[in-house]
Amino acid sequence: MSRICHIELDDANLPPPTPEIEQERKVAMFDLIEENAFALPGRGDRAAPEGPYRVGLSIREKRLVFDIRTESDEPAAEFHLSLSPFRQVVKDYWQICESYFDAVKNLPPAQIETIDMARRGIHNEGARILEERLEGKADVDSDTARRLFTLICVLHFGG
Repeated sequence: MSRICHIELDDANLPPPTPEIEQERKVAMFDLIEENAFALPGRGDRAAPEGPYRVGLSIREKRLVFDIRTESDEPAAEFHLSLSPFRQVVKDYWQICESYFDAVKNLPPAQIETIDMARRGIHNEGARILEERLEGKADVDSDTARRLFTLICVLHFGG
């Protein structure tokens, strides 16, 4: 399977992120580039352009836009996903993240671990939804879906 070699978020219209959101974004982007699996399927009798890929993520007209380009920046694919299936899980994810960020500052390790387990569960649900929505458009593994989901959350709620 191919991979993503560069990821770019179109967050120009978002408010400045909080330090916690900025950290989430940096970690997700770093981890994604370090290790991911991402491939475009062929269409009918046409083979998909081979990766590695440059991926641009943005939100336009209430849709999540994936702008996929080859490593040499040639257009490879573009697809738009409705944000509706993500709305509740993104909202839940940021609520639990806020609890987690507060807990890290004030609570004992056992309580932090409990909140972190809930956060991972919601994160897994978001990644599962993303994998379903990408079916037939792009092939990703679960770790790549998790990292992409984090970036979707950053775009969706910005700061």
